[in-house]
Amino acid sequence: MRARTTLVAATAVALTTALTTALTTALAAPALAATDDHAATGTAVRAAVAAGVPGVTATAQDRRGTWSTTAGVGNLRTGAPRSADDRYRIASITKTFVATVVLQLEAEGRLSLDDTVDTWLPGVVRGHGHDGRRITLRQLLNHTSGIYDYTSDPEFTTRYLLADGFLKHRNDTRTPGELVGIAMAHGPDFTPGTSWSYSNTNYVLAGMVIEKATGHGFGQEIERRVIEPLRLRATSVPGTRSTVPSPSSRAYSKLAPTAEGRTYDVTRLNPSLASAAGEMISSSADLNRFYSALLRGRLLPPQQLKEMKTTVRLDGVPNLSYGLGLMDQTLSCGVHVWGHTGGIHGSASVATTTADGRHSLALNFNGDWAGDLNQVLEAEYCGN
Repeated sequence: MRARTTLVAATAVALTTALTTALTTALAAPALAATDDHAATGTAVRAAVAAGVPGVTATAQDRRGTWSTTAGVGNLRTGAPRSADDRYRIASITKTFVATVVLQLEAEGRLSLDDTVDTWLPGVVRGHGHDGRRITLRQLLNHTSGIYDYTSDPEFTTRYLLADGFLKHRNDTRTPGELVGIAMAHGPDFTPGTSWSYSNTNYVLAGMVIEKATGHGFGQEIERRVIEPLRLRATSVPGTRSTVPSPSSRAYSKLAPTAEGRTYDVTRLNPSLASAAGEMISSSADLNRFYSALLRGRLLPPQQLKEMKTTVRLDGVPNLSYGLGLMDQTLSCGVHVWGHTGGIHGSASVATTTADGRHSLALNFNGDWAGDLNQVLEAEYCGN
């Protein structure tokens, strides 16, 4: 994925146009094993810095143990390097955590994926053609609801993604209801269940459903059900907290539609603008632990994990499909990896693991206008 300051990369959207382009490579190459010394991965990380990313941190976990590498800087002013222990904003990777909680609630009999949105949030999804009585929770989680993505709203773009607006409004608190309200001012993208389109509004709503079903905020449920059991010490759901806990690096953005111009320090921001669609913070080691545990069945019963891995194909992208908060990607060497990508101001990340959960890789760029995340994945899993 080429990280850049666009509407997608700056607001917790995982599927950028560049990622889609990168994933359309041919699948004719034979399967290859990753190199034992991770040399190709280190080369790809350094290439990202050479391409303009300020700094990169990456950690892999496989049968040989844990391996980490960093390149570039974590602070452009001081020249301090990035750390393998860096915490960073994981943006849309949050969606896998949210989907995991919803599926746990289904396993407990507290809700059904076939429930309509209106069952839990009566009247919330209504207006300009939207109708929560016709949309299921499953369609929220796999992005087949057709609900308009609030981050595509022109006023939202001006206020939070471009320099003048962001610098004035970076500390704004936005409630989930306000974010959904932005989406309801627009028409849906399609009739529910007839197509696929990535929409952050889906997961804001999923977070609201978690709160309605449990009486607790989605962040509290993630902490209780996922973070604490797995001992994810570097992972948090910050709510409205604008800072990133130490150790961490600075995050940088052009705050413009192109990669040209001034570079801004965007580390400090109120993540409520992303809500359950992408407000979380974590580290590469924690993300590896999470995805490995998820795919190995430690967080979900077999039936719910099967539902999560039941994917929708994306038109024109033969080697990428989307399940319930989980992406299935086939790399050029034929290896399947499961995970998610995430982009928010000054932060572009990807976290993946193999189907057996035994080989994982998570990494972060602390800039959103350059570099190729997919190149690092290819290097780690295919040795390319």
